Amino acid sequence: MANAASAPCTDGLPAVDVAANLATVQAQVQQAARDSGRDADEITLIAVSKGHPAHRILPALSAGHGAFGENRVQEAGEKWPALRSDWPGVALHYIGALQTNKARDAVAISDAIHAIDRPRLADALAREMERQGRRPACFIQVNTGAEPQKAGVLPENLDALVARCRDDLALPVVGLMCIPPAAEEPAPHFALLRDLVARHGFECLSMGMSADYRVAIALGATHVRIGTAIFGTRPTR
Repeated sequence: MANAASAPCTDGLPAVDVAANLATVQAQVQQAARDSGRDADEITLIAVSKGHPAHRILPALSAGHGAFGENRVQEAGEKWPALRSDWPGVALHYIGALQTNKARDAVAISDAIHAIDRPRLADALAREMERQGRRPACFIQVNTGAEPQKAGVLPENLDALVARCRDDLALPVVGLMCIPPAAEEPAPHFALLRDLVARHGFECLSMGMSADYRVAIALGATHVRIGTAIFGTRPTR
């Protein structure tokens, strides 16, 4: 197993103390939960390692963290098989937009998929789950800000997509996910997602990133997706 403490920095970015950042974020998540009268054990901190090379992830793995997020199937497939050979209990969350032709790989490598936003993708995932005998947990992504450039089903179309996923395809949908518009206050979007989750009887809300996860926790987030605050700036592609 690689020695994370001495892993060289070869990505050209400023050095980042990933383990210390992770500990800080974990403490802040716990405090936000206490401030909201919640149990911190209800909240899964997804360390978003997208765009970062494997050596940058090692300190978080060595610290015992167990949930990570990626947004490109090919990148996840290149990094995580080797990492999981040393840390087999780690859960990998796919959090990016997903093309239907990548459904096979996403099902093969992911423990959770936070990306369902249209019937064709739901159909493709259902076929792959049947074929592979794997059933990663699924989240439906909701475009709460109706942003044309962003993935996600519009709130007014959610009922039909939930019915397709849950009733017709029997997908293991556990909750909803959103990314609020960058220029707007996140709280109304998180509150909307919370209400939609309650209406459909789901248990999980995937919402909140580095800049707004405290707000998300206050409004019921069960999964927060934190990248920059842990790993620093992503390398330029």
